[in-house]
Order: sequence, then structure tokens, then C-alpha cells
Amino acid sequence: MTDSSSAVPPPSALPDGVAPPTPTDSLPAMDITGLVKRFGEKVAVAGLDLRVPAGSFYGLVGPNGAGKTTTLSMATGLLRPDAGTVHIHGVDVWAQPVEAKKLIGNLADGVRLFDRLTGEQLVTYTGMMFGLTRDEVATRTADLLRIMDLTEAAGTPVVDYSAGMTKKVALACALVHAPRLLVLDEPFESVDPVSAANIEDILRGYTASGGTVIVSSHSMDLVQRMCDHVAVIAQGRLLASGTIDEVRAGKTLQDRFVELVGGRHHAEGPQWLRQS
Repeated sequence: MTDSSSAVPPPSALPDGVAPPTPTDSLPAMDITGLVKRFGEKVAVAGLDLRVPAGSFYGLVGPNGAGKTTTLSMATGLLRPDAGTVHIHGVDVWAQPVEAKKLIGNLADGVRLFDRLTGEQLVTYTGMMFGLTRDEVATRTADLLRIMDLTEAAGTPVVDYSAGMTKKVALACALVHAPRLLVLDEPFESVDPVSAANIEDILRGYTASGGTVIVSSHSMDLVQRMCDHVAVIAQGRLLASGTIDEVRAGKTLQDRFVELVGGRHHAEGPQWLRQS
């Protein structure tokens, strides 16, 4: 893979040695059509359509159980859908899984890492799985561990990492092959504020260089601050999608989300809970 990291805007771009993704084209970064998934009698995703523009920072939001993780799992080749198609930059995820997965960096919720490896070994292993040379993967691993503040823990088995450290090394694994699309499920959960700020800088540099980020999060503030597009889903269905301004329609994203999803109880709580 050619190293063209100098093309990325400084200073908060990709680490040295990590090439930026191929510039965006006319195809969407992710194109989901008619996606369906059932678990027994429960319909987790119900005919969902979603198009993510290349070069966008796209937020996916919804209440617990909305189908966000299931959707992303199907979109990245981790879970086979019952119906529907997913294309990544025009490549069919299920008809051409190897080609599609080369384009994706995935931070999936609940997927076990090879945590008996050290942090350095895990990122190195991931890079070599994607065909990087030993020199490339060594440079990129060192850069990513430094940026994630994991250099001192590079030789420590991942099983001994804290929750935040595990999240950061998983993100390093997602970035090491410089994918065209990053799919991140709750990437800032358990991450300390300083590391979160550094990660935000990396992701902004990544999208500025032509990459696309899809982030699933419960934090409306984070999505409104970082994303330029957003989709709201509930009960496996798409309720709204578009630019942040289009979806929030003059309100805060939090208020618009509650309005779309429903379920807010305007109550002061039970009488026995009051302190006076």
C-alpha cells in the first residue's frame, strides 16, 4: 500500500505511515437496501434503507434495542441478513465479502479480541491479516499505539487492559490498514476525555482526507458536535436521515430525537420520592 500520509491535513490527521483512504467517488460509502433481520418472532431490522455519502461523518442514533448494532453487524459482514443488500463503495458485502472487508475498519460492539496477545501483537497481527508488509505494519502499529496513549502498555496482554484501553486498541486495529470506511459502535464508551479528544482529532483528519466514518452512539451531544449527517432508527426502522440540520429541524438533536422516537414521560416522579 502506498504511503501518501503527507496528503492528509495536519496536525490532527492520520498517524505517520498510515496512508489516507482513496479519494471519494460518486458511489456512496455505504448503500443499504431492504435490510431485514429476525431473531425468532422478533423483527430486529425491518426493511431498512440507508445511504451514507462518501466523505461524510455519519451518526447512527436510536434507543436501546433499536437495531443499530444489528444493522451495523450486517452491513460489515459479521451477521448475515435475512433479506436485503449492502454495498461498500459499490462492492456487495455478501457477494464479495473479502473485497468489501478490505474497505472497512470495524469497531464492533461485543466482538471478542484475541486478548491473550499484547497490544502491539494484536495491532501487528491485524495489519498483517490485511496484507501489510512487516515494515509498514511496524511503523503503523507504533504510531497508533502512541496516538492512543498505549505505548507503555504495548507489551501488556490485552486481557489485562482496562475497558477504555481495550476500546482504544480495538480502534487502532480498525485503523491500521487505512480503510476507506470506518464503522464505529460506541467508540468513546469508557474512554477518558483526553484520549477521546485525540481520537476525535484522528477521525476528523481521516474524513478530511476523504475517508468516511459511521458512528453509532447514545450521545446526542457528540453526534451533533462531530457528525455532518445523521440517521435516527427505532424498532428496526428508519425514522429520519439527512444532514444534521435537516434532521434536527431547528431544534437540538436531543429534542428532535425524543420527538421522533417518543416515550418521554412528562412526570415529576412518584410522590414518595419527593424530599419535601
